[in-house]
Amino acid sequence: MNHQTALKYATDLDLVQQATLDDRSRHLRRLIFRAIENGGRGHIGPALSLVEIIRVLYDDFLRVDPAKPKQLERDRFILSKGHGCLALYAVLADRGFFDVSELDRFCHFESFLGGHPETVVPGVEACTGALGHGLSIGLGMALAARMTGRDSKVYVLMGDGEINEGSVWEAAACADKHRLSNLTAIIDYNKIQSAGSVFEIQNMEPLADKWTAFGFRVFECNGHDVEDLRQVFREAAAYAGDRPRAVICHTVKGKGIPAAENNPDWHHKSDLKPAELQIVRSALGS
Repeated sequence: MNHQTALKYATDLDLVQQATLDDRSRHLRRLIFRAIENGGRGHIGPALSLVEIIRVLYDDFLRVDPAKPKQLERDRFILSKGHGCLALYAVLADRGFFDVSELDRFCHFESFLGGHPETVVPGVEACTGALGHGLSIGLGMALAARMTGRDSKVYVLMGDGEINEGSVWEAAACADKHRLSNLTAIIDYNKIQSAGSVFEIQNMEPLADKWTAFGFRVFECNGHDVEDLRQVFREAAAYAGDRPRAVICHTVKGKGIPAAENNPDWHHKSDLKPAELQIVRSALGS
């Protein structure tokens, strides 16, 4: 697939909708629901659209060491879309940043795993949840790495509703000014915000053109196809120019649970009913 030109996923979602999940992706989703079932709440739809993106970054691209999560030369990943934190927690636990059993204490008193990520969590680089701040934090980290001569890469993952925030575009303009080629902005483009369609609430199309106009080298991919994600991140890393990168990942909100897919009612659940849990188990396996 050629990622040098915009893909037409925005109007034709068949490739994204039909993407199949392998055993590892289903396993990570089971970890997400393990946390939700024990915590009694959680942002489900926003987490499920992120799983493959975060998985591929941690499995194949980020230079991070669970045994030394604060080593200076590490790469940085910022989940600016903080409410999707369950996907990040699942990957961090699976990669050994903390014990998987900690997921059972999600949103419990004195647990370090809350409804939005904080730096007390091993592997988390920034406190996020108030939307629109992650790219600003990331560009500061990218600029600091350059100024101190460190070869650290910074990846910032944002939601498509989040990029309605003006602060995102202020940060984008600043990243272009400083030619931060070590900064990659990633957009989880599932096309549904908490209250409905992004096209009805605040249409950001033409999205790729906007990021290009702000000085970014833009790539697009199927955000649930692991090989497609690997290919696009390889292409972004191989780009020899001095511009920051933007990777638009076309995804499905609630991916992997048919009842949750493209369904705003599954944006957040505070009490999953037995019938809903059975839907999840049927989709992902016990």
